[in-house]
Amino acid sequence: MATDIKDTVQAVEAAALMGLLATRPRLLALGEPTHGEDALLDVRNELFRQLVEEEGYRTLAIESDCMAGLAVDAYVTSGTGSLDEVMERGFSHGFGESAANRELVHWMRAYNDGRPAPERLRFAGFDGPLEMTGAASPRQALTALHDYLAPHVEADLLPCTAHTLDRLLGDDGRWTEPAAMTDPARSTGRSAEAGELRRLADDLVALLDAQTPHLITATSREAWELARLYGRTATGLLRYHFWTADTSPGRMAHLVGLRDLMMADNLLALVERGPTLVHAHNSHLQRDRSSMRMGGRPLEWWSAGSIASAHLGEQYAFFATALGTIRHRGVDTPRPGTLEGLLYALPDDVCVVDSRGLGAALAGTLAAPRASAWFGYFPFDPAQLAATDGLVFVKDVPQGRGTSS
Repeated sequence: MATDIKDTVQAVEAAALMGLLATRPRLLALGEPTHGEDALLDVRNELFRQLVEEEGYRTLAIESDCMAGLAVDAYVTSGTGSLDEVMERGFSHGFGESAANRELVHWMRAYNDGRPAPERLRFAGFDGPLEMTGAASPRQALTALHDYLAPHVEADLLPCTAHTLDRLLGDDGRWTEPAAMTDPARSTGRSAEAGELRRLADDLVALLDAQTPHLITATSREAWELARLYGRTATGLLRYHFWTADTSPGRMAHLVGLRDLMMADNLLALVERGPTLVHAHNSHLQRDRSSMRMGGRPLEWWSAGSIASAHLGEQYAFFATALGTIRHRGVDTPRPGTLEGLLYALPDDVCVVDSRGLGAALAGTLAAPRASAWFGYFPFDPAQLAATDGLVFVKDVPQGRGTSS
């Protein structure tokens, strides 16, 4: 049995990932089972470097605010701002504090320096402007969309003025009220103003689409694509706020599903530009239906990866990451008989596993996944081996390095 396992293992290199695929995917997804561990991001960074140099990938998308990420992209492509500034305001979820993320941004800027625009690397957040405690105001995205359209289309075609948007949006604190996540009555998502904003956002996006030939000529394709991002974000946020105000039992399932739909829409837009590596939690990238418990209740939804895979077919590939230990989080040596336990017994510190070959070799012999000793870590479910193109295994995750200069 051990020989069969070893036959499925290779060193972690881009060539090993590509060797498990029939074709180079337009969207290559690398998952992680937990957030905040630089050792996992170091693996991502090295794979991205190799994918850039060997396979022609030019975009990296991470599970961070798509609007905030525009500042990081401006820095890596043209040097706008400073590294300190973009690490502070260009990431959500605290990801700007990661030394590995800082090293990534520094490397991307150095790589782009002096290169022509078509050869430059691009950075993108693909998450919505969402945090665990709530969603952002739609102000930034809505007003940016209106500001893009106003100088380039006839005034009679615009469904509203900037002043009207400002009046309907009101105080941003109405939208970002943290208590709304647990108390729907505190949400403004179903107010009369929010309903009018949803209609206007839909009309602005329709106008953007209808005027596509003119707008690309009058501005540029990149400016038009950015306006599309504003439109997706504005309509997505307003939809999210609407369901935040819902009182039905399906409220949370709607919210987690809408978040991943926003993610998927952003990813599908990115791959129109070229081959993209996306890095996020395994649960956002897997092909199967995702699930978790929240407030003691089970939730199920279709992840961004499952939606993207349905659209892209073989042009989507997913490599999950599994791990052995995170001792500083209380995640100790996996027990024998589990998937992680069998891989942990191998000598490799980091390796790529042929997940489908491994699943066939071990069919019916694996124990159930271990229970997580830490709420932030999700063990890999071996039932998903057949729906995964490969598995990256990291034997031991040491404590992070902290922020570097």
